[in-house]
Amino acid sequence: MTTTTTRPRASVPPAAGASKHANRRRAQAWRMGAITVIWATSLFVVALWVSGGGVAAVLGLNGETVTTLGRLTGLVAANLLLYQVLLMARVPLFERGFGRDGITRMHRFVGFWSFWLMGAHIALLALGYAITAGVNPVVELWGFIWDYPGMLLATAGTLLILLVVITSIRRARRRLRYESWHLLHLYAYLGVGLALPHQLWTGADFLSSPLATLYWWSIWALAAASVLVFRIGMPVLRSTRHSLRVASVEPDGARGVTVRVAGRDLASLGARAGQFFVWRFLDGPGWTRGHPFSLSAAPGRELTLTARVVGDGTRRLAGLVPGTRVIVEGPYGEMTGERRTGKKLLMIGAGAGVAPLLSLLEAEEYAPGDALLLTRDSVAEDALRQSAIAELVSRRGVRYLPFVGPRSSGPSGWIAASHSAWAGPDLLRHLVPDPAVYDVFICGTAAWMKDLTRDLESAGFAPHRIHSESFTI
Repeated sequence: MTTTTTRPRASVPPAAGASKHANRRRAQAWRMGAITVIWATSLFVVALWVSGGGVAAVLGLNGETVTTLGRLTGLVAANLLLYQVLLMARVPLFERGFGRDGITRMHRFVGFWSFWLMGAHIALLALGYAITAGVNPVVELWGFIWDYPGMLLATAGTLLILLVVITSIRRARRRLRYESWHLLHLYAYLGVGLALPHQLWTGADFLSSPLATLYWWSIWALAAASVLVFRIGMPVLRSTRHSLRVASVEPDGARGVTVRVAGRDLASLGARAGQFFVWRFLDGPGWTRGHPFSLSAAPGRELTLTARVVGDGTRRLAGLVPGTRVIVEGPYGEMTGERRTGKKLLMIGAGAGVAPLLSLLEAEEYAPGDALLLTRDSVAEDALRQSAIAELVSRRGVRYLPFVGPRSSGPSGWIAASHSAWAGPDLLRHLVPDPAVYDVFICGTAAWMKDLTRDLESAGFAPHRIHSESFTI
């Protein structure tokens, strides 16, 4: 049932239009800088291969042809592994340039391609050398492993990277607890570290000139420093400086928890409604495993997160005690009010996905009745942040419509079975007859958001006004 109010009042004023325009300009500048760095390093890699006689070797159509293709795939794989490290390091240039959603897609794409190219590099070099020497490729490969400096380390590193790749396949990923997958994923750092020395000790394209050697050593040293600075150093220093501690822990719904974190001068963290942090609570063993949770209230004197208790990481939240020290990475994410171009708001969230939507509704400007919140839960008792929603309804004039019950078995799986008689686009047009003036913010599982986005576009919502972020790798 839709709930309205007759006495709404204004909330926190939003950033001015000029400020939002300036923020978009800065975002474009960051994106251009990130793209420039990627192209510059990629072109340098190609230049190394060309300067090493790669083009002429390809035209020879002999064993050297296969060998030079192995060199090329090795160079590209090394470059992609570099990007993998930088993407995992949360370097501000890439975080601000591509956003968390873009980095998540790039991380998966680059990870798989770097692995396949690494395999091609090994196979092509073994085959090329075997053709030239007139020996069995397996014998040649065995000789590589045992006779070349750093190759035993590289073999161990390749096996570790293989482990990470296998556990990152979606079917395998779904069978693992988040904590187990996260621990296994960290072995990618060790795998890259073990694979690196043989490239810098014996790789012809890495040692072809003093400039090439300087470039590769410098760029990998920079990548390692980025991990230490942005993944470890800065989060610890910032969290200590702001003295972040748990202020309160409250049950939320039948299976949820809301945690409030207080500290000094939180405004200087620069967090915006709709963003998320990676949180670590120093409450005992296992605190090193970070978990991403969105802000469930507009940031102010406290930072608020809300989660549904579904695993070890979220179960620990319910057992936190006030005063527990907190370390955060972030803020991250681009699903903020700066994306708005329309007058009205449609917010659609599934389960804990309601959290960032509520923070946006608290922070953004809209007239009474111009914001509609749709939530999706399997049972009513699981609904999160009901008191905050009631406050938005009574004070801001937000219209609220919960969809409760099992999911529809029809093509629009984002809606409840109780509304399965409706086609998804028709239901959206019924609820929002003027889609051209709406910005839509959605948050839920990747598959759920994919179905919903398809129906939103079919219902007439402009694709550039449908905003979401996915944190699934």
